[in-house]
Amino acid sequence: CGCCSGMSWPCCCKAPETKKKAACPGLGLFYTILSAFLFSLASLFLKKIQDVHSVEVSAIRCVFQMAFVLPGVIYYKTGFLGPKGKRIFLFFRGFLGSAAMVLLYYAYQVMPLADATVITFTSPVFTSLLAWIFLKEKYSLWDLLFTLFALTGVILIARPPFLFGSRVAGIEGNYTDHLKGTIAAITSTLSSASTLVILRKVGKSVHYVLSIWYYAVIGLIGCVIALFVLNEWRLPHCGRDRVFLISIGLLGLGGQIFLTKALQIEKAGPVSIMKTMDVVFAFILQVLFLNHLPTWWTVGGALCVVASSSGTAIRKWRHSVRKAKQREI
Repeated sequence: CGCCSGMSWPCCCKAPETKKKAACPGLGLFYTILSAFLFSLASLFLKKIQDVHSVEVSAIRCVFQMAFVLPGVIYYKTGFLGPKGKRIFLFFRGFLGSAAMVLLYYAYQVMPLADATVITFTSPVFTSLLAWIFLKEKYSLWDLLFTLFALTGVILIARPPFLFGSRVAGIEGNYTDHLKGTIAAITSTLSSASTLVILRKVGKSVHYVLSIWYYAVIGLIGCVIALFVLNEWRLPHCGRDRVFLISIGLLGLGGQIFLTKALQIEKAGPVSIMKTMDVVFAFILQVLFLNHLPTWWTVGGALCVVASSSGTAIRKWRHSVRKAKQREI
């Protein structure tokens, strides 16, 4: 071809059916690990903040997202409202997504970091269940088994007194706050799963930048209204908390960017499995910086949830690979 210095056909860079090698194998998985670390670090800073309500933290993060997404909305010319037939879906995507963020931040504040993080990993299981109910997607016995595994993990973390007795060890504060945090984390996971189902329904007819824009705008409006109703708006008393608030916004945005880049260059299955590093980082940061050793119940619950979410991801990945091969045939 003139660029291979006269090399024979098998070595020629333009030989038929010759595939180009990836510039950096494993780069997508590295982005996933980096994203998990940034999200876990943001969660740690949230635990360190004092006297700031979770709704206010969510509002500040929405401001950061709006500031960085606005140029994308203008550049891609998506408009601020989107297609008429899709606006109702975008509204609920924004409402449920922002509600999931507020509830998750509340859970981080009132229960151990690792416990709340593990519960969020039941999202793939609930997504499969909701997709079966609303989108008529296939739901097999394997999916049912993974759902039961996830629920078992949540029960081991929540440790209800009627199963584990009245003396529950390894929690932060009193059991009432622990139970409230567990309910908030589960509700957050269901809301997050619902947003994924809505995004599947919308498909590629709406640009992803517009979806994030709705998430930020509706989240900010809802948080501001909630802060006035609760009368919880206040500036942090010390400079350290203000640094933490800004860092949460930047780390959350960075985590989303790296996760998006990972999904662009790597298949969703490996990314979903590698994202379980969130749990590992949460355990490490909790021990190192919060001086809170997880109980064996939490470890057992984490293993159940990670096995459930990983199994769901692997099944979806294999199914997509099988369908791709059928299309080629």
